[in-house]
Formats: sequence, C-alpha cells, structure tokens
Amino acid sequence: MTLEAIDVRHAYGDETVFDGVSLSVDPGEVVAIIGPSGVGKSTLLRLLALFDAPDGGEITYDDTPIWQLSEKRRLEYRRRVGMVFQEASLFDASVRRNAEYGLRVRQSWTDRLRHEVADLVGKSNGTGQALEALETVGLREQATQDAASLSGGEAQRVAFARALAYDPEVLLLDEPTSDLDPRNTAMIEDAVMEARDRDIGIVIATHDMHQAERIADRVGVLLGNEIIELGATERVFDDPNDERTRKFIDGELIY
Repeated sequence: MTLEAIDVRHAYGDETVFDGVSLSVDPGEVVAIIGPSGVGKSTLLRLLALFDAPDGGEITYDDTPIWQLSEKRRLEYRRRVGMVFQEASLFDASVRRNAEYGLRVRQSWTDRLRHEVADLVGKSNGTGQALEALETVGLREQATQDAASLSGGEAQRVAFARALAYDPEVLLLDEPTSDLDPRNTAMIEDAVMEARDRDIGIVIATHDMHQAERIADRVGVLLGNEIIELGATERVFDDPNDERTRKFIDGELIY
C-alpha cells in the first residue's frame, strides 16, 4: 500500500504548520523525516495516521483520497497503519498481553470475546503473532514478565512489537529511539529493517541524522512549513539540492 500526502496544509489556530507538504512511502521502503524540534514532524505523522484531518490537500492510500470516505471506510484504512510514539505507554499486564493489544482492538466484538475466553484457558489465538513480534525486538523470553518491570528501552521495544504484531502495511515511528541507550537503539533499528524486508512501508521522524543515514532509503528535510528536500539518503546528505539542507546538516542553520 502506497501512502501519500499531497500538497498538505495544516494549522493550529493562526499558526501555520504546513503550507504544501508532499510525501509518499511505498511498501518495503524506509523514509526518514529530519528537522529541528517543533517543526511539525509529529504532526505530519498524525496526519498520515489519520488521527487528524489536514486543513488542505489530501492524504491517499493507493490513490484513494481517505478524507473523502465515510468514517467507517476511513477506519478500515486506519487499521492498516501502525504508529509508535516517542514514549511507550504500556498497560499493567504481561509483555505478551501488551503485544497482543493491537490485534485485539482490530477484531470485531464477537472475535474479541472469543479471544478473551481463549486467553483464559491459555489458548489465545493472538499469541503466535505477538510472540513473533516480540522475537523481532528481542523480548520473546520476557513474554510472561510484568510490563511494569521493564526498562524504558525494553518498554519501547514492546510498543514496537505491539504495532508490528497485527502485520500493518505502514508503520509510522515518532522518534522511537529518543533517549535510548545504544543497545536498545540498535535493536529497534534492526526491527525496522526486518519490517522493511516484510514489505512494510515505514516513515520515521527522527532528530538523529546518523540514524537516518543508517536505515533510510529516502530522507525528507522538514524546515519552515515545508519539506525543502526529499530524495535518496546518500544524495541528500552528500550532495543536497537546497543550500538550507547542507546548512542544517552541518549545524549552521538553527531554527
């Protein structure tokens, strides 16, 4: 599924956030959005996730204008997208139960009840997918552990597994390794690459330009209400078209 923002405009009151932003991500591609704090990277992800409607322009999935659909049809598309926020928010339950959450909320009420009953007798039908996702982030052995006992980095890996467990077509990652130690950062980056190999399209907002260089196929530079540059990662970092990109990467341009 190709996700695309086309000439998107958005504002909070009188404050313009975007004035004509365009971006796409294809299956099996990692697109990194870099830019200073407060420039609107998280807002862009929320628009792509259909949490918020743009004030202008369009969000499309496979050329389908999503905000022209009924609420029921939009929900069908929203369920194809997983999002991982900067700070993990886990429930007071086991690691496995947290990883299964996305599977549960995407079921019908009848299937959800059946799932709950099966879980009571130890035969939850979401266990396999959840454990596979936990394996991807290196936490399968902690599946029965209380999520409250995890470190911050481990909790973020569970949040990633929760988004991965229901096999989304697109993953949106909002600073997923912010303030994490190198080990947890590396494990999440490895999980991102494994998701890409499964043909999941991934958009990652990050302030870590070295991370963008390591894992992204394409990079977009978000500055001053617009994406001023978007292209192959090596080209953007080594030979940018826009002088503002070079200055931002070199630390000369401060917003």
